[in-house]
Amino acid sequence: GLINNVILRLLFLFQTDKLQPNKDTVFFRDGVRRIDFVLSYVDDKDGEKKQERRREFEANLEKVGLELETEDKSDSKDQKTYFLKIHAPWDVLATYADVLKIKVPFKESDIPHSHDVPLEWLSQPFRLPEHIMRPQSDYFTYHFDKTKTDFFLINDKDTFFPPSTRNRIVFYILARCPYYKEGRRDKDKTGIKRLLSNGTYTAAFPVHDCRYWKRARDAECESERYNLYKHWAKFLCFYKEQPLNLIRKYYGEKIGIYFAWLGFYTEMLFFAAVMGLICFTYGVLSYDDNISSKEICDANIGGNIVMCPLCDEKCPFWRLNTTCLSSWQSHLFDNEGTVFFAIFMGIWVTLFLEFWKRRQARLEYEWDLVDFEEEQQQLQIRPEFEIRCTNRRLNKITQEMEPYLPITSKCARFCLSGATVLFWISLIVACIIGVIAYRLAVYAAFASIIKDPMRKIQLVGRFITPQLATSVTASCINFVIIMILNFFYERVAIWITDLEIPKTHLEYENRLTMKMFLFQFVNYYSSCFYVAFFKGKFVGYPGNYSYMFGSSTRLRNEECDPGGCLIELTTQLVIVMAGKQLWGNIQEALLPLMRNWWSSRKGRHHPENHYSRWEQDHVLQNFSQLGLFYEYLEMVIQFGFITLFVASFPLAPLLALFNNILEIRVDAWKFTTQFRRPVASKARNIGAWQEILNAVAILSVVTNAFIMAFTSDMIPRMVYLYAYSEKASMKDYVNNSLSIYTISHITSHNIYRDYRYPSGHQNAYARTMQFWHILAAKMAFIIIMEHVVFVVKFFVAWMIPDIPSDVKARIKRERYLIQEYLHNYEVERLKLQLSASFITEPQSEMSLTSDKHEVLSECL
Repeated sequence: GLINNVILRLLFLFQTDKLQPNKDTVFFRDGVRRIDFVLSYVDDKDGEKKQERRREFEANLEKVGLELETEDKSDSKDQKTYFLKIHAPWDVLATYADVLKIKVPFKESDIPHSHDVPLEWLSQPFRLPEHIMRPQSDYFTYHFDKTKTDFFLINDKDTFFPPSTRNRIVFYILARCPYYKEGRRDKDKTGIKRLLSNGTYTAAFPVHDCRYWKRARDAECESERYNLYKHWAKFLCFYKEQPLNLIRKYYGEKIGIYFAWLGFYTEMLFFAAVMGLICFTYGVLSYDDNISSKEICDANIGGNIVMCPLCDEKCPFWRLNTTCLSSWQSHLFDNEGTVFFAIFMGIWVTLFLEFWKRRQARLEYEWDLVDFEEEQQQLQIRPEFEIRCTNRRLNKITQEMEPYLPITSKCARFCLSGATVLFWISLIVACIIGVIAYRLAVYAAFASIIKDPMRKIQLVGRFITPQLATSVTASCINFVIIMILNFFYERVAIWITDLEIPKTHLEYENRLTMKMFLFQFVNYYSSCFYVAFFKGKFVGYPGNYSYMFGSSTRLRNEECDPGGCLIELTTQLVIVMAGKQLWGNIQEALLPLMRNWWSSRKGRHHPENHYSRWEQDHVLQNFSQLGLFYEYLEMVIQFGFITLFVASFPLAPLLALFNNILEIRVDAWKFTTQFRRPVASKARNIGAWQEILNAVAILSVVTNAFIMAFTSDMIPRMVYLYAYSEKASMKDYVNNSLSIYTISHITSHNIYRDYRYPSGHQNAYARTMQFWHILAAKMAFIIIMEHVVFVVKFFVAWMIPDIPSDVKARIKRERYLIQEYLHNYEVERLKLQLSASFITEPQSEMSLTSDKHEVLSECL
């Protein structure tokens, strides 16, 4: 009896455990219908109005054919939130797949994958398992047609459309479903976005397929999120390739393209980083051969040269050897190797862009995006455009009435938008002028303190020059101003883009991209442009100095260090670039970790039968439509730093490489652990960013040529070496680059950095002929370098086709096979129809039908 009681009790416990529902699932309560989307809401003081909206909205969803299931707030963890689960049955999916022209498989591909890895064993440690890299077989695909379902490979209707396609279709319906009553037509009351903005629903999202740290218990769940976390999002996988096909399958093509571009950019950065490190190493190894720095540091040469005061009133005279350390620092970045590196980067950026086009073309083919552009333009009209544009006109192509924005309204909106952008750019310029005024005022203060021989701060003065001290503090202040302006302008840019009411999502993103990049370009790079091309160029000479805002302000324009302005440009670049990357990583990784540490830890300890799949996703961050926009913007700004000003800092690509290795894994970690699953969307390329990268690439050749000519001290040294040196040596170059100014009440001569005749000469304080020789050499260098780099760039671009030849052949073959299979399918279908009609028709018409069959077959 005791044994029987124990067995009965165990059986009872087993049955109750088996009957207890598993809430960590992606299916309805019946365990059959898949959850394609989840809406959440809470009851509040405006409950009646919102409840009426929800009732109308959900009724219209059911009319479309969607199936709904509600989880009561009593079943949720917070006892406040209702969850509405949405399932799209086969008929709805088939209808909208036909409308959206979604490509689906109709035959398994017989084109073999190319395995062109010459030393495959070397790449083995960096490779991922094949089932992760290729999570699905390769098929020939064609636009879904509901009337030809037997043409496609439909083994199971429940799994024919993958979850990413299902949630894309459901979101398309949600975005266009009205919530007004049947008798009224109020166009404003349409779409889930408006319901989210007015608080009727609190969230709308597709669910992840499982927890990221553990596989799903249900064998029918794909557990793709777990695979992404295990093989992609962990930082210890930083040396592994990215599972791009799995990313595309889970998140959609748009996110897949971003990670493909980011990974390719990081791979190409490796070559630029190696070359930059070699050039920097050359500067270190040639440290002892720097004759100019030795002369500056020599107590008998630099120590006996008395330089003019750096400001008008409080600054004393100073000796040249106090700039000894900064002249050595300048040599690390301002040497013969820098010219080679600037030319190399001009060619590198072309190779990067051309090879990316080829990589992108391959992805377009593999991901069925070759003819997606036209579909995207026609189909993805923004619901906001349809709602706000009440005017209708006939589309000459489709012959249907469509909404449009009148030209007068469009012009007014564009004028307001342009004026706003111009105002904010003017604000940036005003801030930069303010920072320059700060530099001039603080420069004089530092010069009076550091160069004063009577002050005990001389210990610091040997290591920190007034130029360096001013540059570091001004760069830090400038970085803070940049971040503050960014915070405000991001919101302004979205507001003015919404004001323009773009028609499609693509148009919206492109307009916002151009506005934000134009602002960021001025915001981040203006201070570097000032140091590179304006600082030290308008100084004047003793007795006739140039002043900012006029001589009454006594703010004398800044001079460059005797070693040149390049080291100050390097300082500015390092602080702004490194500061931006550090702040970006803190925002993306550390802050979410701190914010979600407790909730994540708490979530792990909740058994899945108490903490449902939709609740686990509900507490995650929402991935907005502009989520990828900020990721692209961050990388393109970095791209500008390592191309526009790379001549001043060869280690910039190395810093960018380390940052991007971290960036890939941080972004992957965010997508898999911190964000709700985004709605899958398509994109065949990186959009407007491609044109921006091309423009930056062309501009970088010009900026680096001017940096080498006017910011670097390379050209004056070369002119002296080959035209003015007696023994083809750099000896006495420092003395040659200085000019003498005689102060009447002081018996000795005082020195300033310029090429001018001394007092007593018939052209006293006028430019010497050497100055004009140097200027001519600078202009010649710019012209030669630009033409050489541009010729090589255009030759390389011409040599490398945008689409690989094998991809072209595959596209042509696939189109041919599609036509062939469609032809055969239509012929067989017609045969069946004619056979059926033959059986039902009278015997006398058999010969006529047979002839008709043969004629139609020949025509097809």
